[in-house]
Amino acid sequence: MERCDLDTAIRKDQQDPLAKFKEQFFVEPGTIYMDGNSLGLMSKRAEAKLVELMESWKQFGIEGWTEGEHPWFTLAESMSEQAVPLFGAKAHEVMVTGSITSNIHQMLSTVYAPTDERFVILVDELNFPSDIYAVESHLRLRGQDPAVAMRKVKSRNGYTLEMEDIVAELQDDVAVLLLPSVLYRSGQLLPLREITQAAHQKGIIAGFDLAHSAGAMPHELHADGVDFAVWCHYKYMNSGPGGTGGLYLHERHHNLNPGIAGWFGSDKAKQFDMDHSFTKAEGAGAYQVGTPNIFSMAPLIGSLELFEEAGIDQIRKKSLELTAMLRERLAELVPSLIDVTPQADDDRGGHIALAHKEAARICKALKKAGIVPDFRAPDIIRLAPVAFYTSFEDVEKVALALQEIIDHELYKEFSNERNVVA
Repeated sequence: MERCDLDTAIRKDQQDPLAKFKEQFFVEPGTIYMDGNSLGLMSKRAEAKLVELMESWKQFGIEGWTEGEHPWFTLAESMSEQAVPLFGAKAHEVMVTGSITSNIHQMLSTVYAPTDERFVILVDELNFPSDIYAVESHLRLRGQDPAVAMRKVKSRNGYTLEMEDIVAELQDDVAVLLLPSVLYRSGQLLPLREITQAAHQKGIIAGFDLAHSAGAMPHELHADGVDFAVWCHYKYMNSGPGGTGGLYLHERHHNLNPGIAGWFGSDKAKQFDMDHSFTKAEGAGAYQVGTPNIFSMAPLIGSLELFEEAGIDQIRKKSLELTAMLRERLAELVPSLIDVTPQADDDRGGHIALAHKEAARICKALKKAGIVPDFRAPDIIRLAPVAFYTSFEDVEKVALALQEIIDHELYKEFSNERNVVA
């Protein structure tokens, strides 16, 4: 990669085919937003679609279920078709519904069938806490002791996982594997296909949480043989806080009744028969539960339009270039920051993670300088340059700001404690 400075960054922005998309997003003047891996920015399309769906309620009332440009009754199904190309799945394998945590409960309720010999759910010790809480509570509901039936893949360094350590835990008593696609702290991207193949060789169902990869890179869930996956849309996919999530279930499992059944999982032709006998929908639609949250889904319609126009491969290409430039400049300008994200493109997601004992204070100093980072206790600064709205010039300015903050110890005016929402 060419050595970078402000002039080179500006030139790269002039040559960037995705540069035009920045004007589609609401970026606060004087701010560089580097927290899209926690909550993406609002786009003008997302705002317009939310207003449009609110107008449909105003205009049609209850008829909005079947009237207007985006009838609510089939909105989840139509949006799922739009999302499918991002996940490398068949159209009937993806559903926009629920949240990551509720979808984990749904998937485990559906595919986890413990026996005396095979009852363990394999997770990892670096995963986001909500996933662990869901697995623990699910095991209790199934009469299992989480201390026995939940096993964690250990990390050698506290930041990343080794493939051989994952494989070593794929023992005969494991029923289901649930790992993140990208580790939220370090940004490590796991090899989904290889892990899935190793799990299947042992008769283990393989599932993944795509929270930190959805919208940042293409997936090939069907071709990789992944059994199930869950994700949110409010990070790189910019659907707004608490936006409706998504799930994928490989078609080989579509014969299974939903473990958590609800009327929106019904066959749509029979849903309003009000029959107490559940007739499940075909495909992933069967694993919906309650009435869709229309206003939480609406912004995603606009976001998906932007993904269709930009192309997920182009987004991934620019994302890798942005993170490569960021880490190169930081290594040169701020060597006291310890880069804990794997080096290879194939091994990292869409953000860079930096360890520093003064991380909380540094993040506060960055915010004062007009840069929005993300802190993760106890010592991690996460920086996520997002292809849609981060420029190469932004990345250069972030590196220079960090150099000034650390070289001149500007962080010392702040306490080294996290805010309530880190």
